[in-house]
This record gives sequence, structure tokens and C-alpha cells, in this order.
Amino acid sequence: MVEQLLTAAIAAGVGIVVYMGAAARVVKQYERGVVFRFGRLRDEIRPPGFAAIVPGIDRMRKVNMQIVTLPVPAQEGITRDNVTVRVDAVVYFKVVDPANAIVAVEDYRFAVSQMAQTSLRSIIGKSDLDDLLSNREMLNQGLELMIDSPAVGWGVQIDRVEIKDVSLPETMKRSMARQAEADRERRARVINADAELQASHKLAEAAGVMSDQPAALQLRLLQTVVAVAAEKNSTLVLPFPVELLRFLERAAPPAATPPDPEPAAADAEPPPGLEPVVPAPGPEGPAPTADPGAGPGVVNGSPPADGGDGPVLPRSAADGAPG
Repeated sequence: MVEQLLTAAIAAGVGIVVYMGAAARVVKQYERGVVFRFGRLRDEIRPPGFAAIVPGIDRMRKVNMQIVTLPVPAQEGITRDNVTVRVDAVVYFKVVDPANAIVAVEDYRFAVSQMAQTSLRSIIGKSDLDDLLSNREMLNQGLELMIDSPAVGWGVQIDRVEIKDVSLPETMKRSMARQAEADRERRARVINADAELQASHKLAEAAGVMSDQPAALQLRLLQTVVAVAAEKNSTLVLPFPVELLRFLERAAPPAATPPDPEPAAADAEPPPGLEPVVPAPGPEGPAPTADPGAGPGVVNGSPPADGGDGPVLPRSAADGAPG
């Protein structure tokens, strides 16, 4: 009798241990338990710790409540300004309602991933290239709203969305590099021009001071000579003031000008009392006149009529000559 009671007690103990092993569940701190009894959701969500269910009747699923990091594969699209780009992102989300995360959607991770890819392609088509490169904060907020709207019904809350990288074609990269180089060159030229303007103002002030004190220019010249000689050069360039050259030009005596040549004998007027012989006019036309500048024996540039080479004598000389 005692043996039968002992056997029954051992059997009951083993059954209790097996039952407790099958009914006992441990929920971790970052998890929540969702219990289904005969396939129907129980209202009670099991908190972290020890939880017991009815073996064979209840079935419990654990839901992770931690923030999940979900990388979004790179999506290729065309921006609003017709530039082909590849953009990838990352989504941070967590489950806030374990029951809806199990009941409302088959696989909430896969659903969030697909929604993120679709929203990323949509945001690429609505944005310009400059916005993708420089205004990512606004795009991140818009992408977060697009993913969070349907995810609320799944018991999922989108914590943060970040665009990771924007890949551009090589031709576009070269064009942007040339644009940036041209912009930097423009700014460098503006800075150089501003520096030249400031330097010109300072030089004008220095020139005004040196004009008031001429000795300052000489001291500056000596300083320049000392600075050049300190380099141990074999050639020394000594500037020579232009004002000194002008002073020497003004101090030099004027050069003597040569006298004008005496007028030719033919240009001299005949002595008083003598008149040139003027022949009488012939049938061909008026009588020629004597040209004082043509030389002796030439009347109006032509030789004597008789073909001789003798000069034309004055009238008084002709009358006194023997026949």
C-alpha cells in the first residue's frame, strides 16, 4: 500500500514538473508577451518576468520592443531637375503596440523596409539635386512622415530616418568640380583686387607723407639698397629718381643754334640804277620776265633766245658796249 502511494506521489510530482515546464515562460526586460488562446488574442499583454500559460491551449509570442536599425537598399531615381542619382538611407523604428505588430501585419520588419524603399524613391523624384546634397534635414523629415503614416496602424513608431549617401554620375561630379573651382577662383580674384585697393590707399598715404618730407624718399631708397645688398647678390640695381633727371635737364645750358645760310647771289636785288633787260613782246605772246631765282641768263626758266650761254646784261651796260 505504501509503495503504491509512493509511486502515485512520484508520478504526480513528475506530472506537475512537466506541466510547469510546459506552462512556464520567461519574458525578458526588452520584450512583451502576446498570448493567443485557441487562436484568439488575449487582452492581457504579459510584462517582463515569469509568465505561465496553459500548455496545449495557449500560445505566446514575444515581441522585441527595442529600437531596430533597418538599412534601406540604394534606390536609383531621377530628380526633379533630371539628374540620375542613387540614394540609400537608414530607418530607426520601434514597436509601441505589440498586439498590432503581431495581428495587423504579417511581418512588420519587411513591411517597414518596403515602405521605406517606396518613400525614398518618391522623395527622390520630388526633390532637386541641390536639396539632396545640402538640405537633407528637410528631406529626412519628409521621409519620416511618409513612412510613419502607414506604420502607425502596424503598432510601429518611426523614430528617425537618415539619408546616408547620394551617388552621382562621374560626368556630374566633374561638372560640379569645375563649378566649385571656378567659384573659388572668382573669390580669389575678388580678394586679390580688394588687397590691391587697400594697398593703393596705403601707398597713396605714404606718397603724401614723402612729398611733405623729401628726405623720407632718400631714406627709403637707402633701406631698399640695404635690403638688396643683404641677399649677397653680384648685381645691385640702384633706382635713379626721375626728378633728378629733370633737374639736370633744367640746369644744363641751352645748345647754340647754327646761323642761317646767306641768301644766294641770284636772290640779291640788282644795284640801284640798274634794271634787268626785259625784251619786247613778240608775236608768240608777252615778253618773258626775268626770274631772280633761276640764275643768270635765264628768263622765266628758259635760256636766251639766240642759243648763247652769255648772261643778260642790264640795259645801261648794253647801251655802253661797243657794237
